[in-house]
Amino acid sequence: MKPRIFGLENEYGLIFSPNGRIYLPIEKVLGYIFEGLIPNSWPSNAFLVNGARFYQDTGCHPEYSTPECDSIEDLVAHDKAGERLLEACLPAAEERLREEGLSGSIYIFKNNTDSLGNTYGCHENFLMRRDVDFWKVTEQLIPFFVTRQIFAGAGKVLKVSGKAQMFISQRAQHIHEKTSSSTTSSRSIINTRDEPHADAEKYRRLHIIVGDSNMSEVATYLKVGTAALVLSMIEDGYTVARMELDDPVKAIREIARDTTLKKKIKLEDGREMTAIEIQRVYLERAMEYLWSLDEDPVAAEVARQWESILNRLEDDPMQLCQELDWVIKKKVMQEYMDKKGCGLDDPRITMMDLQYHDVKRTRGLYYLLEKQEMAERMVSEDAVQRAMTNPPQTTRAKVRGDFIRFARAKNRSYTVDWTYLKLNGYWEETILCMDPFSSTNRRVEELLSQVSGQRAFR
Repeated sequence: MKPRIFGLENEYGLIFSPNGRIYLPIEKVLGYIFEGLIPNSWPSNAFLVNGARFYQDTGCHPEYSTPECDSIEDLVAHDKAGERLLEACLPAAEERLREEGLSGSIYIFKNNTDSLGNTYGCHENFLMRRDVDFWKVTEQLIPFFVTRQIFAGAGKVLKVSGKAQMFISQRAQHIHEKTSSSTTSSRSIINTRDEPHADAEKYRRLHIIVGDSNMSEVATYLKVGTAALVLSMIEDGYTVARMELDDPVKAIREIARDTTLKKKIKLEDGREMTAIEIQRVYLERAMEYLWSLDEDPVAAEVARQWESILNRLEDDPMQLCQELDWVIKKKVMQEYMDKKGCGLDDPRITMMDLQYHDVKRTRGLYYLLEKQEMAERMVSEDAVQRAMTNPPQTTRAKVRGDFIRFARAKNRSYTVDWTYLKLNGYWEETILCMDPFSSTNRRVEELLSQVSGQRAFR
């Protein structure tokens, strides 16, 4: 699998539950969370020492964007690091509220829907070569992304015609188009906004907004790993023939409603296939692609895991009750319903559905299951803890993270974005960092050496 930069953006649900009836604007709650990440400030957009971005998104959602990663395992660790950083902010934020006479609890949920039916996203970003036909790639990818939810869905209990039903994906019901430049008014499977965050002559960004936010590390690994593999094979000419869907938006919703995975989806040429069968077509093509390459242990492992997951989904999805979010959730809910003699419409099930996504490890249902070894991990907790304060060491994120750490240590004002750095009041120069694969920048090194009073090493 060719070298690739990828990242995840997760919007989080935020609730303040007061021990009284005093209303508090959620913006103020979010401000106290920001204070925990960026001392002595109250910004709505900030970059962190690990190279990530934390900001307030539409609807007053906290959003965490991972730093640029070129390793799937790094990305899983940095995605989890976002959860840990938000969790770590809770005690101080709740203490600030108590100082104002507002005792209560703050809840942060890594999910995609709220109780009012609104949705907030998990966006995936993949760097693409500019010379690749973007529209050809997107057409090839649509069937893959529509059906990928069978292993990447987070699960959700929704009411259909007044009856509660388990859905595979939270996001699927909020998708309206195949492609679009909008992320709110008309949500699409693939967003076409061209923001490469890199040298625009060489690269563009593939922006996927159809996916769910995953608690499961296995699901995150598969979600990103399979997408990166399929993208590479299509870029290299290993296309998938005759897989266009008759109605992708209808298909994504139909698949989401069928936890048996038996639903046949109509293709443009009149054939009908299940989501598993469509995924197998892409897997088989990916295998052919891998055979044409020199040995690639990373891509081979992604393909192996992908095949194993599909085999078990086809045999019995409940075999994956420790790996995939929607299956884990379904199993736990079913056991509870059997014990209590209730149905999916019980308010306690609704609470479990939400509690599964609570990022606070002492009360979040997913983390209680993980503690009991009922949810598998892909990365160590040590790796996650390192990712909270350390950027990936092989991408541009290292330059950004090291720069921010230095500026804070020197108590210097700075301006940072994905593609540039500036030490305010020192140099007028804004230093561009246009290569996301480069973990060094000579101009940044010179600046930091001058500020620290040391001669730049050459």
